[in-house]
Amino acid sequence: MAEPVKTLDGWYSLHDFRTIDWASWKLASPEERKEAIEEFTDIYNEWVEVEEKKEGSHAFYTIIGQKADFLFWLLRPTPEELNEIETKINKSKLGEYLIPAHSFFSIIEISRYQPEKPGVNLAEIPEVKERLYPTLPKWNHICFYPMNRRRSGNENWFTLDKQIRATLLRQHGQTGAKYAGKVKQFVTGSIGLDDWEWGVTLFAHEMLEFKNIVYEMRFDEVSSRYGEFGEFFVGNKMEIDKLADYLKV
Repeated sequence: MAEPVKTLDGWYSLHDFRTIDWASWKLASPEERKEAIEEFTDIYNEWVEVEEKKEGSHAFYTIIGQKADFLFWLLRPTPEELNEIETKINKSKLGEYLIPAHSFFSIIEISRYQPEKPGVNLAEIPEVKERLYPTLPKWNHICFYPMNRRRSGNENWFTLDKQIRATLLRQHGQTGAKYAGKVKQFVTGSIGLDDWEWGVTLFAHEMLEFKNIVYEMRFDEVSSRYGEFGEFFVGNKMEIDKLADYLKV
């Protein structure tokens, strides 16, 4: 059988997508809406404090289209913490007007295709730790999509020799390297945790770069032959002090 690849695993990840029940929100009194926004602002500020302590991270975006209105992307050391945050949102006043639209549970990961080096602990290398336990960028735009590796006939990723997989991924990475400074990518592993095998989250200053990088990567063999993709969610950065304006009726 083909050799499995070990991973370096970092923080647990939850992409939590919500839709606003606008009809109910409009029926709420101005006082109720104000209370809901203030309470959620307090919750958000708790996330900021956690991030400042390097004990997790977060991203808050509005989603374009009908798939969702909000995305809360949360990273924490334990799955219990993510569950607590999700429950706290549900119990909040604003949570009464938020309808779950989609979620994706996974773990920040780095695949270990390179040979082990005696005496070197990869997990302690600063650049690696930064990828496993990141402070998420607060760039203008976000793009998230889940993906699988194909397992069909002769196009079965999991029967390929390890070195072939490593070569294909290295070529794929060279394409991504062209977008350094324009797109920042995070890969989370979800095998055994969610319906897809991986999640990919991209940040960019210009949304057009999502189209550019994904299109170009489609021509890499690792995608053209072995990639299967789910729904795409794209959105714009939400500043917490702009939340009241966004929810104004």
